[in-house]
Amino acid sequence: MNLIALPAFTDNYIWMLHDGTHAVVVDPGESAPVIAALDAAQLVLAAILVTHHHADHVGGIDALRPRLQGPVFGPQRERIPEPFVALSDGEQIDVLGLRFEVIDVPGHTSGHIAYFNAGGAGAPILFCGDTLFSGGCGRLFEGTPAQMHRSLSRLAALPGETRVCCAHEYTLSNLKFARAVEPRNRDVADYAAWCESRRALGQPTLPSSIARELEVNPFLRVADNAVAQSARAHGADSDEPVAVLAALRQWKNDFR
Repeated sequence: MNLIALPAFTDNYIWMLHDGTHAVVVDPGESAPVIAALDAAQLVLAAILVTHHHADHVGGIDALRPRLQGPVFGPQRERIPEPFVALSDGEQIDVLGLRFEVIDVPGHTSGHIAYFNAGGAGAPILFCGDTLFSGGCGRLFEGTPAQMHRSLSRLAALPGETRVCCAHEYTLSNLKFARAVEPRNRDVADYAAWCESRRALGQPTLPSSIARELEVNPFLRVADNAVAQSARAHGADSDEPVAVLAALRQWKNDFR
């Protein structure tokens, strides 16, 4: 099974999973990169997975329907281009012979979902849209800090080897912030150096892994004393994880 990040727009990734004959794509905000990849490898588009309703994740769906020989899957509680199969927490879908579990992860949007495969294609795979980024998390456009904390906690509990397939190349920007939060975290410094070398070669920093994110991502480290202390210096009124996350998210919104 092949996992490919197709660049789209300026910093999006459309994830493609294929077996050499059939392919699935995740969050196709535009159609051209998908069509080019399908044609280059002579693949049949078997399904589309959607994590949330934002235009840069759904904008290419209708243009891909003539190539699609299967369903569009998406979150039940969001408006996705019809027709689509509406999914909610705990449901399972089978694509390319792989079973994916649906996980509700509200916060970035109110009905955001993620797709988790426990390992039929090698290491486990997580398609998490804009909820979890490498080194960061999505802005709270529709949800609350408490919702985002619960969502990130659910993802953080997945196996450490899980490949984290985020939808944006935000890693270096996120790690700049992570270093401000934890200037003494050597894992952050080492990972930033590796990511800089990848980007210098024009390569993606993704997928990450759950184990790596637990080492470097301040939004998964809200119970750490150093992270909480930094959050208190930037508006958190307690060391309670939701308060820490809320302060970190506001700090990150304004961080340059």
